[in-house]
Amino acid sequence: MAAIGTLMVDTVATSFYKNMHFSKSKQVNVDEEVGDDEHAGHVHIHTHATHGHAHGAAGPSHERSLSDLVRQRIISQVLELGIVVHSVIIGISLGASESVDTIKPLLAALSFHQFFEGMGLGGCISQAEFKSLTTTIMMLFFSLTTPIGIGVGIGISSVYKENSPKALIVEGIFNSASSGILIYMALVDLLAADFMNPRMQSNVRLQLGAHISLLLGAGCMSFLAKWT
Repeated sequence: MAAIGTLMVDTVATSFYKNMHFSKSKQVNVDEEVGDDEHAGHVHIHTHATHGHAHGAAGPSHERSLSDLVRQRIISQVLELGIVVHSVIIGISLGASESVDTIKPLLAALSFHQFFEGMGLGGCISQAEFKSLTTTIMMLFFSLTTPIGIGVGIGISSVYKENSPKALIVEGIFNSASSGILIYMALVDLLAADFMNPRMQSNVRLQLGAHISLLLGAGCMSFLAKWT
């Protein structure tokens, strides 16, 4: 259900932001043409024809690049949402743990887990070309959610019962929601785009290496799940 919900949010947000950005772009083009017409004077026909030709050549390319940028920004934001939800739950589990034998392997697994998630999210954010303020806010959210979760876990450790029905239900709901979001984003928005790249499609060795790396990475993350 979380994956289906992510699909709905993904498609609606993409169409909304594309329409919003394209309408702004078209309005700017209209304003530029009006300005050129006002200053052209007696050479109106010649300059307008040249101006129209330039827009015709650059328009489709500009729209494609704008579409890719909007898409990348949505991917980054939805991906961070899934990671943040997951990080809070992991942090609470770590903070509420009272056994040293449980905390040590969980901390090691969590460190590797967050490291690779951070690399993936950082790559998406860099491609999205956010403003500095937005990038900083997204970095802070990713960096602080796990420590906040740990603090919450420590605060409720005296009353928190890890194996109680309520705790298991809440943890299961949040884990399933974050898992659905992350699986959808990984398969549809990240891996599919890379594997369908023309460079990948034309190179058998590159395809083989990518598939092997994908399986190894999935295996390593599954192995880390033993402690998380």
